[in-house]
Amino acid sequence: MPRTARDVVFVDGVRTPFGKAGPKGLYAETRADDLVVRAIRELIRRNPSLPPERVDEVAIAATTQTGDQGLTIGRSAAVLAGLPKTVPGYAIDRMCAGALTAVTTAGAGISFGSYDVVIAGGVEHMGRHPMGEGVDPNPRFLADKLVDPSALVMGTTAENLHDRFPQITKGRADAYAVRSQQKVAAAYAAGKIQPDLVPTAIRSAEKGWGLATEDEPPRPGTTLESLAALKTPFRVAGNVTAGNAAGLNDGATACLLAAEDVAAELGLTARMRLVDFSFAGVEPEVMGIGPVPATERLLARNSLTIDDIGLIEINEAFAVQVLAFLEHFKIADDDARVNPWGGAIALGHPLASSGVRLMNQLARLFEERTDVRYGLTTMCVGMGMGGTVLWENVNWEGAK
Repeated sequence: MPRTARDVVFVDGVRTPFGKAGPKGLYAETRADDLVVRAIRELIRRNPSLPPERVDEVAIAATTQTGDQGLTIGRSAAVLAGLPKTVPGYAIDRMCAGALTAVTTAGAGISFGSYDVVIAGGVEHMGRHPMGEGVDPNPRFLADKLVDPSALVMGTTAENLHDRFPQITKGRADAYAVRSQQKVAAAYAAGKIQPDLVPTAIRSAEKGWGLATEDEPPRPGTTLESLAALKTPFRVAGNVTAGNAAGLNDGATACLLAAEDVAAELGLTARMRLVDFSFAGVEPEVMGIGPVPATERLLARNSLTIDDIGLIEINEAFAVQVLAFLEHFKIADDDARVNPWGGAIALGHPLASSGVRLMNQLARLFEERTDVRYGLTTMCVGMGMGGTVLWENVNWEGAK
């Protein structure tokens, strides 16, 4: 039977405020699955014209799939969120690009005709589940020299990028980090970030119950002088610090995707259209360069150049990784198209959840920037990968 691909649209996206991982963080005594349940429930609440039984799939990513991030978290979160038991779900893992992959995988199912409406997102509680918890790397990775030993330490891979691109100095990385903090502070002051934050109950045995309403990681007072004094934990006299990299964080995201015609049928507002996506592999020891080949492949396949892209939401795992991307595409360090409201260096990066945060911000920016047709969400991925998604602004003034 012949099939015709259907257009896929991003309808809505939400996230919990991001917290700092650890015993003093917002979510130290809050379960990971409760975070993503909160996000799913908010999606349903914010879109009352969507009958819950019309959700065809729930795809939730987690990098460490154990404990309260295990038990096929897409399905368990769907049940906990109160969706009908007829709604299936599954877990997905592509490290930092987990939620991004949940979107592309479930979105491809919509395009193929297998689904009409899906929920996709991710969660990471790095306080409960530190990166690499329970992992047992095969000794052949090193014994057979399949990867450099540094490939298994993300901060060291960032130092390796500095080696590859000596023109990307620590000073440039610190300056980029300061701008990220400043942009987040300005976005908060202008009320840009808050619309997609879900107030989330938090519990403390000592303090009782509370409510998380804003991100915990930002440091709006960050200066170049304060960053210059930080230690370089991954290399003596290195370049990577806690100030020019994303921190260890807890948080969850979820978004609603639908076939464009089904969204119209259900009275759901399409906010951007999924055009295409691409993933690429690179040498694991320089995993931060992953967004470059993923984006190159995507642009070539769609007969576009980087000049056709009006907005770029790139995950700030490390400043050097962003700067390497910008350098490759001959984009200035402070180009206004790139992370206009700041990024993960300030907001935080709860691994598998971050992809949908990028999409939330791009969708909001599209609403303001009707002059922009295309935008990217892109990120580097542990073990040497990159992923990029191409989106089209449904409000683009050129279509009218």
